Amino acid sequence: QVQLVESGGGLVQPGGSLRLSCAASRSTFSIGAMGWYRQAPGKERELVASIASGGSTNYADSVKGRFTISRDHAKNTIYLQMNSLKPEDTAVYYCNGDLYNGDLYSSSRYYYGNYWGQGTQVTVSS
Repeated sequence: QVQLVESGGGLVQPGGSLRLSCAASRSTFSIGAMGWYRQAPGKERELVASIASGGSTNYADSVKGRFTISRDHAKNTIYLQMNSLKPEDTAVYYCNGDLYNGDLYSSSRYYYGNYWGQGTQVTVSS
C-alpha cells in the first residue's frame, strides 16, 4: 500500500513562514502532477497551488506572491513554501497527486492512481 505523507504544519504568527512537504510513502513511487488544497472550518476545500509533471505552476489569487510550490525530483517530494502568512490561511492543508510506479521521467514508469494525503493543520494566530 502506498500513501502520500504530509508534514510541516503547525502554529505560526501572522507574517511568519511554514514549509509543507508531501512525499510518497514508498521510494519506488514517484509523484506526477500535484496540487495543494486547503479546507477551513465551514468552508469548501479549495485548490491553493498546483504543479504539473513538467514543472509549470499555478496559484490561487489569494496566495500569489506569498506561496511557492516546488518539486525536488531527487527526494521525490513536493513542497509548499508559505510566506507572509495571514490568519485567513488557517486551514487543514492536503496534497493530492498522481502516483507512478517508477521514476517519473522513465519510459518504464506506469500510472498507479490519484491519492490524497492525510492533511496537516496550519494555524496562523498571534
